Amino acid sequence: MNPIGEKEIRASFVNCSKGEARRLNLPRGLPELPWEDLDFLGWRDPGAPDRGYVVAERNGDLAGVTLRLAQEVRRSFTKSTVCSLCITPHSGTGVALFTAPRVGAAGRQGNTVGTYICADLACSLYVRGRKQTDFGTQFETLTVPERVARTVVNLEAFLDKVFEDNVSPMDV
Repeated sequence: MNPIGEKEIRASFVNCSKGEARRLNLPRGLPELPWEDLDFLGWRDPGAPDRGYVVAERNGDLAGVTLRLAQEVRRSFTKSTVCSLCITPHSGTGVALFTAPRVGAAGRQGNTVGTYICADLACSLYVRGRKQTDFGTQFETLTVPERVARTVVNLEAFLDKVFEDNVSPMDV
């Protein structure tokens, strides 16, 4: 991912108001992030731990989506879970269910989509081996470029659902 600045990040959000985008907390140390190792920018809001954000390239433009940590998800600390984007296994609470409001009228009506993502939103670093889970090394035989490509495809599929126009039969 190419480095992006505060102005571009805030302008990229598609599923929240401009005011919300202006008020959200950006990741610390933005200029020092390992941009060459990121397929998307993902971070949790230190001021609101139930919120997360993802900014990715989509159709040649930046698309930012706000995420909310789903509540009341009961998980065992002894079982493992797998991220739906990067397919990285984590123990305990290393994966979280995040929901994102849909874009447009569907989102304003409260419609959301959800998926299980690495709780720290650092999928890009896990697939490249720059960050390790409690399990240590990966258990699969895909190469790093193949794992990166899979993560990008899975993220695009999730973003497609966020952008999907959900027209109910009553609206037609």
